[in-house]
Amino acid sequence: MIKAILIFNNHGKPRLSMFYQPYSEDTQWQIIRETFHLVSKRDENVCNFLEGGLLIGESDNKLIYRHYATLYFVFCVDSSESELGILDLIQVFVETLDKCFENVCELDLIFHVDKVPNILAEMVMGGMVLETNMNEIVTQIDAQNKLEKSEAALAGAPAQIFKSPIYNCIKKNKIPRNKFNQGGERPVL
Repeated sequence: MIKAILIFNNHGKPRLSMFYQPYSEDTQWQIIRETFHLVSKRDENVCNFLEGGLLIGESDNKLIYRHYATLYFVFCVDSSESELGILDLIQVFVETLDKCFENVCELDLIFHVDKVPNILAEMVMGGMVLETNMNEIVTQIDAQNKLEKSEAALAGAPAQIFKSPIYNCIKKNKIPRNKFNQGGERPVL
């Protein structure tokens, strides 16, 4: 089971942290700091698997990571997960980000802080891997983006009324408004 997914830059600033077990905020920050110190001190030519020890509370935890440009992608998993499978999952995640943001970089994770967790949620939920097919993930993300655009268009519809030519004609008294007689029973034009 995946216990946490952490993305941080070369300076240890977290860009995404997803914990799939409940931890206090202090414990989460401690896990992020310790993970950064363990991973960042390793050479580029060593194995991408690391024993997590008691980092997340149990002795059978492993850290599986990849370093891309200025970002570390770290998955904290238990012993039931395949190391090579998780490395492939990291690769699929990065390639999916690359397709969604076109040449993904650290700034994309900063400026699209609302979209990156959705992309990850298409792949992993509750610590379990849901989808590894990049094309299927991108299709679902595109569908979400279209839905967001259509919702934004609907939300902007009331504002469009005030820009309509009919509203402007009524406002400028070019089209007479209904006038009620003294009793208010019937409109008189």
